[in-house]
Order: sequence, then C-alpha cells, then structure tokens
Amino acid sequence: MAPEDNLVHIVDLEIAGWESALIEACETLGFVRLVNHGVDARAAARLRASMVDLFALDDNTKHDLAIERGNYRGFIPLGFFTPNRAEVNGRDGDFYEGYKVHWECPADHPVRHECALYGPNRWPDDVPLLPDAVSGYVAACDQLTQRLLPVFARYLELEADVFASWFSEPLSNMTLLHYPAFEHERRGIHAHKDTNVITFLWSNVAGGLELCDRSGTWIDVDHVDGAIVMNIGEMLELWSGGRLIATPHRAANNGSNARYSFPYFVVPRHDVVVEPVMTRVAGFARRSMPVGELSAEVWRTNWPDETPSSDDYDLGSLR
Repeated sequence: MAPEDNLVHIVDLEIAGWESALIEACETLGFVRLVNHGVDARAAARLRASMVDLFALDDNTKHDLAIERGNYRGFIPLGFFTPNRAEVNGRDGDFYEGYKVHWECPADHPVRHECALYGPNRWPDDVPLLPDAVSGYVAACDQLTQRLLPVFARYLELEADVFASWFSEPLSNMTLLHYPAFEHERRGIHAHKDTNVITFLWSNVAGGLELCDRSGTWIDVDHVDGAIVMNIGEMLELWSGGRLIATPHRAANNGSNARYSFPYFVVPRHDVVVEPVMTRVAGFARRSMPVGELSAEVWRTNWPDETPSSDDYDLGSLR
C-alpha cells in the first residue's frame, strides 16, 4: 500500500481556477476531494444518525422492506449482493448491508409510464427522521451537481442547456451502507468502477476507501474533514472519449467499529444513450451505454441467481 495519497487532489470550490483544477484531477486519476462545496456537514451528520437507527432495526422489519426484483428500493440484506461474475466470485466477498433510495419521482409524472425504473421510495415507519434526512442531503448533492455539470459541459464542448436536459427526470440514486465491525478481517465492497456519470461520497473519518492508479497501485483516499470525494463514472468517461478517467476503487471496514457511508450516484434520464462526444483516445473502445437498459441490467445482475444477458455491457466489472 502506498503510504501517500498526494495524487488525490484537494480542490477548493471557493478558490479561483478550481474548474481547471477539477478537470486536471479527473484527467489524471478520476478522483478528487472537494472542499467548500456547499453541502452542509449538518446534513451529512443528520443522515448518518438516521442510518444508525435504520440498520439497528430488527430483521423482520428489514425483510418486509427489502428490495424486490420489480422495485430496487429498500433494504439490501447483509452479504446479498456479492457479485456473481466469475472475475470476483469466490474472493473479495462483499460484506455490507444497505438501503437503496432513488430520485423521488412524483406519482403523476409521465416518465413513470416510460420506464419501470421510476417509482416511489420506501420508508420504515420506525425511523421517522430518515426521509427528511435523505431528502435534505440529496437536495444539497443535486445543487452541487448543478454547479459541476456546466464545467463538464464546457469541457465536452456541449451547449449547457442540451447537457442539462439529459439530467431531467434522472435515474440518480443513493445507497446507504453499513459495514459491520471486524476485528481481524478486511471486508467490504469488491473492486469496481461506477457505471454512472459522477459519484459523491462524504469523506469518512473511518477511512477504508481505496483506488487503483494507472500503475496498478492501490492508494488510500485519506480523510479530509468536511470534504466530498468525487469520482468519475464510466458514462462521463465515455462522453469524453476516455479523457476523463473512471478509476477502479473498493471500500472495506477493518476496524472495531461499524462503518457507515452514503454514496450518491448521478445518472441521466432513462432514454439517454451515452456515446462519445469527443474523439476517442487511442485504445479506448467502450461501447455505447443506453442509460435505462444498462441501469436495469446492472440492478438485475446484482441478484445472486442472475447472470448478464450478454457481454455488451461491462456493468462496472473489472476485466
């Protein structure tokens, strides 16, 4: 393990020139730690406090609110989503429980009739503060998204309004994660790339997040108080023709205390087909990514008894 993580830039959004610093970080490593980003630490603290209550609920309650094949919202059972793909099966076993929430699509919104992935979130009655805690944090992340998207639109040489239209009625979602304490093991989420556009993760004092640089070295992403760790997903990498980097990463808990985290995944509308808008760099051959179809396939293949329907999509796996 490399002792330093100075490759993971800190970008201060209140300092002139932060836009170019952000792009440089996304071109070189695909990870950056944002400070003065506008997301209130109190919103993150409220969400974490509600998560402690959420994962303390009894197993029967969790079972009744578990995700279903037709509705990917609610509890993810402990250890349930260990990937079934051959390259990770049998090693680096995932060991976490989660709770899945999505963009809260209004009940009468016509997009519900266009794509089955839209719908209402599910909330446990015994954690009454959770909906407001989630919505407050998500609203802050959405504001940060709206601040960053124009920077990427300019980089891609796209009109801002065209780029923004791709994020109306988004399939953005968040996973609330609980990693149980381990005294003598290191277990968590296997190495993967994110299949979305960008991901926001509140910096965790417990550590545990690692990324793999281009040399194949795993690097700790050190905690910075109040920072948001942002990383590039495969959709933005594809739009950029491979110039912005979707970097493999993994997370684990090897401490004596439980670890909680809540990554927020920014995803466009279901009918967007992500294709390069810049000339591909040499050797970059990723296929087009139809957002709705790909999202459904990623979620479906999380079930232990499901296998990918074809090899058309990487599904975040490492090859």
